[in-house]
Amino acid sequence: MTVTREPRLDEPPPEETTRRPAGAGPVDFDGLYHAHFRSLTIQLTAYCGDLAQAQDMVQEAFCRAFARWSRVSRYDDPLAWIRRVAWNLATSRWRRVRTAQAWLHRQREEHVPGPGPDRVALTAALADLPANQRRAVVLHYLADLSVAQIAAQENVPEGTVKSWLHRGRAALAAKLTTTNEVHHHD
Repeated sequence: MTVTREPRLDEPPPEETTRRPAGAGPVDFDGLYHAHFRSLTIQLTAYCGDLAQAQDMVQEAFCRAFARWSRVSRYDDPLAWIRRVAWNLATSRWRRVRTAQAWLHRQREEHVPGPGPDRVALTAALADLPANQRRAVVLHYLADLSVAQIAAQENVPEGTVKSWLHRGRAALAAKLTTTNEVHHHD
């Protein structure tokens, strides 16, 4: 007797929705979209800190995949292609924002109040990490990608990913410990 249940929102999607066996037919776009839109959005939200922007970038990545679906669907892992496009869009967004902010900063002096006490400690700690460490931590702990998968996606050796994860965890631990000590002494 086989028992099936509905997947839970906090569980990773079943493996068969991401990779296709060798010699199998093309992957179903609708199934891939419904299985992975939310998880990719969560990853990019953690990386860039803006849910609406993350949704837009993931949607754009899926639109680009759909436009090339006859080719993308034949890849061993179409989701990896879509994820890479979404992350590239996020990186491009960061560059545009940084350029715009630099231009605005040169145009006028802007006084911005510091972050309030209700700011989430993890978001602040992630924002302090270098981009490669932040990306590795988010992909490993939120996207549940292995070190090998991250290395393949980032086109770096596995040792580099391990180093990024180690340094990112150490920096997060130091930052979060400091934040918790400050809040306990208030």
